[in-house]
Amino acid sequence: MYENQSVATRRSDSVLATNKVLRNTYALLSMTLLFSALTAGISMTLNWGFMNPLLVFGGYFGLLFLTTKFRNSSLGLVFVFALTGFMGLTLGPILNLYLKLPNGGELIMTALGGTGVIFLGLSAYALTTRKDFSFMGGFLMVGILVAFLAGIAAMFFSMPGLSLAVSAMFILLMSGFILWETSNLIHGGETNYIMATVSLYVSIYNLFLSLLHILGALSGRD
Repeated sequence: MYENQSVATRRSDSVLATNKVLRNTYALLSMTLLFSALTAGISMTLNWGFMNPLLVFGGYFGLLFLTTKFRNSSLGLVFVFALTGFMGLTLGPILNLYLKLPNGGELIMTALGGTGVIFLGLSAYALTTRKDFSFMGGFLMVGILVAFLAGIAAMFFSMPGLSLAVSAMFILLMSGFILWETSNLIHGGETNYIMATVSLYVSIYNLFLSLLHILGALSGRD
């Protein structure tokens, strides 16, 4: 009897810990998205130009490294806001470019709405069904690497068709990544809410940009 009570207690503690990580993740994700929107608005207002790609990659991976290194301390929170704020700054010039189009505002709002619907829908599906999507991890990592390299090739060799295909790939990959990360949170595969927040934020960021790119291409203005 005591053994059964001990098992039940451990299960209860595990569920409480998982729920705590979920709450902390979504709370921090909400705050980082708002902060990122603020920094994007600042860069748009100041009409900042596009950063050097090497500076963007260096800033992103540098801040990601620091966030990962200090993920178990309060400094991790500082660096996660620095990372998402930096990504917001890089988003501003892109949004300004689209706003110059006749239907730019509509494209941005459509991409934003589509991103919200996809994220909320996939998160709700993973949370309600509680299916284990951990099997997708390896496929997603390989897919992201391939899409990333293809995106670099499209940028340096000016291949619009390949760039559009990469955006379509990223929509599918980021959707899968949202399912995978949410599943990790539910089943205890991810216990650090800072890293879970970064993972979901990057998925949302790339999902939004990919939708915006495809919508712009379909409108004949991209």
